[in-house]
Amino acid sequence: MKRASLARALFACAVIAVSVYLTVTASPRLGLDLRGGTQIVLETKNTSTTRADAEATDRTVEVLRRRIDALGVTEPTITRSGENRIIVELPGVQDPAEAAAVIGRTAQLTVRPVLGPAEAAAATPTPDASPDATPDATGGAPADATGPAALTGEGIADAAASFDATSGLGWFVTVDFRGSGERAWETVTGTAACSPSGDPRRRVAIVLDQEIVSAPQVGEDVRCDVGIVGGSTQITGSFTKAEANDLALLVKAGALPVPVENVEQRTVGPTLGAAAIRASAEAAAIGIALTVGFLLLVYRLSGLVAAFALAGYGALAYGALTALGATLTLPGLAGFVLAIGMAIDGCVLIFERSREDFAGGARSLPTAVGSGFRNAFSAIADSNVTTLLAAGLLFFLASGPVRGFGVTLSIGVLASMVSALLFTRILMELLIALPWVRRHPAWTGLAGPGRVQRWITGRGIDLMRHRKVFLAGSAVLVVVALAGIGIRGLNLGVEFTGGRLMEYTTDRSIAVGDARQAVADAGFPRAVVVESGDEDLSVRTERISDAEEQRIRTALADASGGSVERIRDEQIGPSLGSELRTKALIGLAIALAAQAAYLALRFRWTFAVASVAAMMHDVLIVVGLFAWLGKSLDGVFLAALLTVIGYSVNDSVVIFDRIRERWRGANRRAPFADVANEAVLQTVPRTVNTGLGALFILTALAVLGGDSLTDFAIALLVGVIVGTASSALTATPMAVLLENRWPGRIRGAGSKAGGPKTGKKRPVRADSGAVV
Repeated sequence: MKRASLARALFACAVIAVSVYLTVTASPRLGLDLRGGTQIVLETKNTSTTRADAEATDRTVEVLRRRIDALGVTEPTITRSGENRIIVELPGVQDPAEAAAVIGRTAQLTVRPVLGPAEAAAATPTPDASPDATPDATGGAPADATGPAALTGEGIADAAASFDATSGLGWFVTVDFRGSGERAWETVTGTAACSPSGDPRRRVAIVLDQEIVSAPQVGEDVRCDVGIVGGSTQITGSFTKAEANDLALLVKAGALPVPVENVEQRTVGPTLGAAAIRASAEAAAIGIALTVGFLLLVYRLSGLVAAFALAGYGALAYGALTALGATLTLPGLAGFVLAIGMAIDGCVLIFERSREDFAGGARSLPTAVGSGFRNAFSAIADSNVTTLLAAGLLFFLASGPVRGFGVTLSIGVLASMVSALLFTRILMELLIALPWVRRHPAWTGLAGPGRVQRWITGRGIDLMRHRKVFLAGSAVLVVVALAGIGIRGLNLGVEFTGGRLMEYTTDRSIAVGDARQAVADAGFPRAVVVESGDEDLSVRTERISDAEEQRIRTALADASGGSVERIRDEQIGPSLGSELRTKALIGLAIALAAQAAYLALRFRWTFAVASVAAMMHDVLIVVGLFAWLGKSLDGVFLAALLTVIGYSVNDSVVIFDRIRERWRGANRRAPFADVANEAVLQTVPRTVNTGLGALFILTALAVLGGDSLTDFAIALLVGVIVGTASSALTATPMAVLLENRWPGRIRGAGSKAGGPKTGKKRPVRADSGAVV
């Protein structure tokens, strides 16, 4: 074995060993959509005295962390997103109403003196002045007004809920003061003690978030100007056990530096997450099995090499996920499976180039395989870079599970490159080094072009002669898609419109019409009620409260005559919905611009324009199909759409790379249309084999992936089919028209001819072992 081959083998073994170790010893962190729980997105707000900047948001995160720790939630996650957003993940919390109420309360605790009637009438309201008057819960006279805060939550050391059954006091909260807070408490109670018994001014108001929760009267045993010493007091108010515990938690954890608003809330039941994992695993297993079987049929022993390389890809991608601490979401799981298609594409490109070089005059099988790796490198690199651009945009512009898809897809694409260029190369070098294989090259599946390639070559097909017909057909499809968008409209999901989406499962079946009527009778005539999955129901409304959601659940239970369980709940505020909608449009625009810039840099501006036109063609067709079908366009659909863009430009890059290679030397004098036509025909086997591999996986996801992945898989199925066709029948014909109008030189098109450098051209063997 050569030194370079030995170095590659040792490096590959080290990578595989580390990946297998991480796979066995660690597990990736599952997102809430897979393990169940609640995600709350909070947005900090400015006040008259404090700006909700990154520093204030970080301090708010710490306070929230203390509150959530006190709630006893297992493995919670609290992180800042941007300057003023906080993402809170609570695994296992299925009823988030109470948690959201505790987490989101500002909890600005103050102790204030109570003013008499005359003082209250003369007082000028200020932001720091009294809250609304409320009767004292201890049975005394109402606290008509309060003065400025004597102390704040900063002076509180501890708080605890207690129960006193002997005196009939019931549940109360004990508060311990510290430092300046202890002295301030002595001062405010000492001043109150100077007023006679029964006077409102003898009271001290405990105020939480501008609401008086207790206004106890200072006892007769407290001396004037001395106050209550010892640094402790009790907050009473006829509390229940839960109310006393929540109040103690808020007081102890501390006040939020700035107010927060709940702009997004998602809840997924554990059964839904477990079902999604099971369905995705089954789809992945079936899709991969069909793909490996197809590779074995087409490439024989080389297909077996590809199967082992795919196993290496799986270990590497999974190990990278665990090492980076990435969160695996449901769309991310689909991205993990989908990136297998990229790994297959790399193997297919290498095998097809090896076939061509062996049939074109390579002296031996090792020479053909080495030439195949060299010639396929640029196409593999360019196509993966364009997919990474789309995945990167998902990470920076999306949020939640869709961002997880971008992370997983990026890791998968990088792992697929390592799999194709490193693992496959080492295994192929070991394979072709076997004497038996050298004597029987047909068993490698690389000893000549396949039947489809021979059939195409023998027919002398000229696709570019009909380029205007293909462009006209593409224009018709775009018009039909635009008609669907204009006539049927776009069914935007709650991520883009704001509102609330609930999904219910019932133990007794109920017709959609009856469910829709029950929800309307409950007071929600504009709610959208549709089937979700087999027997589940999906209800989409404007943003409603938890009490209103309970009314919907009760109405469905009455209409079905059985029990109803909420398995999914998403709330998006209108401001966040508008922001996500804007980000989606910006993301699509940047994706198209980035792809165009990269293609113009690597090839020519005419190729970039043709490729972007084909991408827009693909996007419009997928969006138009969803408009005609009335399907929801949500964040997961956006992930699918950006992936379609990556796949579309991937196919175009492979064809353009072949055009650049063929347009050299003597071919520079040939008509560009002939060169483009030859490039399209030469890449047909790669297109067919790669497309079928991806379709196996996507079809399995569409059929077995569950309702949450069905629309995602359908969008990708249509996108892959349309993108594959448009690369050959839209992008290439348009490039021909543009090149005829503005001829020029393609970057990287040197004077050397492509193909193997040495050896005589020899006839294709009758029994080459190639199938396609």
